Amino acid sequence: MPKLHQIIERHWQQPDFLLTLLLKPLSVLFGCLARHRRNRYLSGKTKSIRLPVPVVIIGNIHAGGVGKTPIAAALVSALMKQGITVGIVSRGYGRKQTGVHLLHRNSTAAEAGDEPLLLYRKTGAPTAVGSNRPEAAQALLDAHPDIQLIVADDGLQHYALHRDLEIIVFPAADTGRLNLDLLPNGSLREPLERLQTADAVVISGNGETYDNFRPSENIFRSRIAYGGIYRFRRPEEKWHSGRLKNSRPYLAAVAGIAKPQRFFDALAQSDIRLNETVALADHADIHAGLLPKADAVFITEKDAVKFSDGPELENVWVLPVYAIIEPDLAVWIAGRLKIKPQEKNK
Repeated sequence: MPKLHQIIERHWQQPDFLLTLLLKPLSVLFGCLARHRRNRYLSGKTKSIRLPVPVVIIGNIHAGGVGKTPIAAALVSALMKQGITVGIVSRGYGRKQTGVHLLHRNSTAAEAGDEPLLLYRKTGAPTAVGSNRPEAAQALLDAHPDIQLIVADDGLQHYALHRDLEIIVFPAADTGRLNLDLLPNGSLREPLERLQTADAVVISGNGETYDNFRPSENIFRSRIAYGGIYRFRRPEEKWHSGRLKNSRPYLAAVAGIAKPQRFFDALAQSDIRLNETVALADHADIHAGLLPKADAVFITEKDAVKFSDGPELENVWVLPVYAIIEPDLAVWIAGRLKIKPQEKNK
C-alpha cells in the first residue's frame, strides 16, 4: 500500500481533484507564511548577520530531488581549482547531534548529516554544520581564517545569514509547467516568481528550457555524469561483471535519496541487470542489516557515507555522481564578487 508521501508526490505529477480540494487551502496558508518570512528579511525586520567574507547561497524552491548536492560539490571544487579558499556551511539535515560540528576525517553522518559529509569528502573544503547557520559559519571562519568565500548549502529559505549571491537550482523537467503549486498541494517551497529574484538559476537535468521560462538573466545548465562504479571503501577497485564467480549473480540496489528510480535507471544504463531494488526515504537511516542478501549490492554515494563507522561490506559497490555546469558558474561567481586567488595558492 503506498505511503502518504508517495500519494502526495504522485499527486504533484498527476493532480487528483479530491486531493486538490483538500490540500489547496494548506498551500495558500504555506504561501502566506513563506511570503511573510521573506518580507521580514527584505524589510530588515529579520536580523541578518553579515560575515567578513561573501556568502553564496545555493538552494532550491523545489521539495528535493533537483540534483543540488552534485552541483554544490562541482561548484566548490571549481572555485578551489581557481585558487579560491572556500568553506561550506549547512544545516546538516538528519544529523543526530545538536550544536555546531566542524567536519574532520572521522566525522560520521550522525554527527554531520549525509549531504554535508558527502560534500566534505568530495571537495575537501572546510565544512561546518549547525541549525544556527551564522554560528556555524563563524566557527568555520575561526577555525579557518584564510577562507575567502562561504557556500551555504540549502539555505535559500533561511535568512539569518546574510547572502551576497543567491543561486537557485531548478529541474529542467518543470520549466514548462505553469501549474506548479506550493506545498503541500504542489512541490514548491516558494512561488515560481521567486526565480526572478535570484542572482543566477541553474537548470538541472536533461530537458528543454521553454521560451516562457524567464527566471533570471543569468542562466546555467547542469547535467549529471557517472564515474566508474567502485568497491565500498576501495575506490581503486572498479566494478566489472567478471569479478563475480557466479555466472548468474543476484544483483541488488538500495537508494535512500529523493528520486531513487534515477539511480536504478543509471545502473541499468551501465548494463547492470538488477534482481532486486530497495527504495528508502530521502536521508533514511541505513545499515548493513537493511542490505539485501546478494552477490553484489549497489548503493549511492550519499548512502555510502552513512557506513563510515560500519563493517567493510565486501559485496557493496558505489556509483559516483558528478555535475557538469555550463557555462562556468565558478568563474561567474568569482568575477561577480571580485574574488582573486590568494597569493599562497598561486
